[in-house]
Amino acid sequence: MKRNYLIVALIFLIFFVISFLTNILGPLVPDIINSFRLSLTLAGFLPFSFFIAYGVMSIPAGMMVERYREKRVMLAAFGVALVGACCFAALPRFSVGLTSLFLIGIGMAMLQVTINPLLRVAGGEEHFAFNSVVAQLIFGLASFLSPQVYSYLVLNLPKVSSQSGPFLKILKMVVPESLPWVSLYWVFALVTLGMVLLLSVVRLPRVELKEEERAGAWSIYRELFRKKIVLLYFLGIFAYVGTEQGVANWISKFLASYHGIDPQTKGADTVSLFWGLMTAGCLLGLVLLKIFDSRRVLIGFAVAALVTLGAALFGPGPVAFIAFPLMGFCASVMWSIIFSLALNSLDRHYGSFSGILCTGIIGGALVPLVVGWLGDHFGLRAGMMFLFIPLGYILSIGFWSRPLISNATLRRKKPKGEAGES
Repeated sequence: MKRNYLIVALIFLIFFVISFLTNILGPLVPDIINSFRLSLTLAGFLPFSFFIAYGVMSIPAGMMVERYREKRVMLAAFGVALVGACCFAALPRFSVGLTSLFLIGIGMAMLQVTINPLLRVAGGEEHFAFNSVVAQLIFGLASFLSPQVYSYLVLNLPKVSSQSGPFLKILKMVVPESLPWVSLYWVFALVTLGMVLLLSVVRLPRVELKEEERAGAWSIYRELFRKKIVLLYFLGIFAYVGTEQGVANWISKFLASYHGIDPQTKGADTVSLFWGLMTAGCLLGLVLLKIFDSRRVLIGFAVAALVTLGAALFGPGPVAFIAFPLMGFCASVMWSIIFSLALNSLDRHYGSFSGILCTGIIGGALVPLVVGWLGDHFGLRAGMMFLFIPLGYILSIGFWSRPLISNATLRRKKPKGEAGES
């Protein structure tokens, strides 16, 4: 199939929206803990409710794409997310918040399963690692912006006057005075509604996936789960998302607890910088992936992440304030490299394999919960030390991976296959 840049552009926009909705939990965690008087363990159920949806929905979503095609599944995904956002915006309670996050997570899981194989086909398999890093760059940019939107809303809603803009005035009418951060969910509702309307009017060219690109029946998933390489890469995605969310969700609370930093201003800014430097890291990654084998790039960034995490957890306040955002820089290329190494390590069943990989996003549910539980019992610093384990596993991928198709570099325009397990 020829490259289809319209589909690639739409996928990049969807990545932006997914990130804007997904990665705001970190700045919100201190507010949610204070508003609902939660323990760290209960706060850990917030990302759990969101990311567990990937474990529930990723494989069924692949089958839905096969039956109903991409556009219908994407419309349904944004529709479900819209319902979730509206529920909590209208009824801001902890129990409703968990349900809301689960519904939004269902929508995001459906989108991830739909767009990743689509990006591989529409952009060319030999450019998949490169395009994935571009998507991650856009992902990081949206995650950088969402904490800024949060800070703007929580600081300006209490000061709304007759001179304020109409948007703030409307939010002031519908948001509880004691919970200004809930206004962000009204923004989510508007964003998802906008995507529903956009997808409704845009005509997508029909993308014919090869047989190996399609999501298969349950028998294919059973066949794939018997392969060691599939389980290893599933754990790779699990480890990456667990690390990313385990850091991002607890940065603000950690800085408030150990260094007395205001979570609504400097704490939110630090989370924003985490995602902003992830964007910067993607820019460097785009260059490095055109020069070096992706496995070497992964090893370098994983080693840097291990060192940076240690500095963030055990350094003084000024060091932690710098080291936590640098974790975003170190994590920037991990998702795209792991995902591309995985899909390029099999010679068939990419659609089904993508569903399995997206199921690994449940790492974002379990790892922050483990960090919160350990934090309640041994302190948040000790809880976040758990993140060294998934980071170590990510480092190992750079040594044992053997893709059938290596990433195209300036010295290797048309990569030859390498021996690999399938």
